[in-house]
Amino acid sequence: MAEKPVLTLYNTLTRSKEPFAPIDPDNVRMYVCGPTVYDFAHIGNARPVIVFDVLFRLLRHVYGEDHVTYARNITDVDDKINARALRDFGKEIEDGRLSLNEAIRRVTEKTANQFHADIAALGAMQPTHEPRATEFVQPRGDGKVDMITLIERLIERGHAYQAGGEVLFDTQSMADYGQLSKRNLDEQQAGARVAVDAHKRNPGDFVLWKLSSPEEPGWESPWGRGRPGWHIECSAMSAAYLGETFDIHGGGLDLIFPHHENEIAQSRCAHGTPVMSNVWMHNGFLQVEGRKMSKSEGNFFTISELLHEEKFGGRKWPGEVLRLAMLMTHYREPIDFSVKRLEEAERLLAKWPAGGNPAEGRVDESVRAPLLDDLNTVAAVQALHALAQCANADPLMLPVFAASAELLGVLPKKAEVSKALEDSIETLIQLRLEMLKAKNFAEADKIRDDLAEKGIQLKDGKDPGTGERVTTWEVRR
Repeated sequence: MAEKPVLTLYNTLTRSKEPFAPIDPDNVRMYVCGPTVYDFAHIGNARPVIVFDVLFRLLRHVYGEDHVTYARNITDVDDKINARALRDFGKEIEDGRLSLNEAIRRVTEKTANQFHADIAALGAMQPTHEPRATEFVQPRGDGKVDMITLIERLIERGHAYQAGGEVLFDTQSMADYGQLSKRNLDEQQAGARVAVDAHKRNPGDFVLWKLSSPEEPGWESPWGRGRPGWHIECSAMSAAYLGETFDIHGGGLDLIFPHHENEIAQSRCAHGTPVMSNVWMHNGFLQVEGRKMSKSEGNFFTISELLHEEKFGGRKWPGEVLRLAMLMTHYREPIDFSVKRLEEAERLLAKWPAGGNPAEGRVDESVRAPLLDDLNTVAAVQALHALAQCANADPLMLPVFAASAELLGVLPKKAEVSKALEDSIETLIQLRLEMLKAKNFAEADKIRDDLAEKGIQLKDGKDPGTGERVTTWEVRR
């Protein structure tokens, strides 16, 4: 059996790059925080989707497709969702045509469906499991972990308490709380990120369960009808599919505190384990044209808007261009999402050959090696571009290029061409051949360049029988 290549990953928990050693090489397990489905996903949300999709592909390449389990959740219970339902369906709720629960379901279904369409356009594979928070609130009957049982366990073990209509996690009950974010509890002050209420024992204590009013969505529990806090959701869903301890937990840099820190606290204290996940990975922040993305700045764009509307740079952007532009910055670095970077990605893609079959090739080491080094997609894309040039010159290299591009999720697809467009291209080719015969090289070159701008590449050759010039063509994008 061939020895597996060494994968190194930067671990936020230790602040160092380390060789990755899975708990069980036959079942490598990864969890990534997914969307809260109250609004369409913005381009910043796309970054972790793309980053951890590449890691999913790489893990499958190293350990085997059937030996990697990837869970990414959908948060479909949240006060932001409730507010959106009231905003969008307030009149229907008021006059009795819809209940709040029905309105919430409409919001979450529409938003989740849009999220799936958006990330499919970005070339993201489906995770192995995509649990929804509402399915894991109460005991399920199938043995999978649920939120209420986790909270009960935390209370029993002295890590949680009831106060002010809530169940709260007692941060002082955990001696090493704050390891991920390197925050010292004694130094934490009341502020924007830490709500201070009279019923809390400590300023940093956070909500595990809160009571719901009759108008709010809720589930029956030992503490009354209510709903879970945000952090407990991921602790339950990750344990349900990956176990009490697993290999990799991912998400955006903004989730380190409080979300991931509190996930660790709940999970370790409920299960009595030294760690929740062995490796914690976080992608960097995203700016748009050098500025923080915000609606007030007028530079806030959803994935759907970039794909389907002429809002950014005055045009629509294909999903493969958005994906490649993301991969041209290392995942841990901040990214400046700009029209210039998208145009650069588009120019690269236009030069890459389409139609190769990844199954017939092997991943080239020039692409694989940088990915094994903490997902260095910048170097991998540069190596892939060199491979593309080789494949353009030598068709025997096309399967190698295709397999390597597939590992990054940027394999160019052969575009379908309508009969009308095909006829138009053939007409222009014949016109160009006539220009060449007449030695009108400037006009011939203009035809070739105009077609190239549209993604149509011409290749000149000779008919082996007659020796006459023959021109073939292919679509590059």
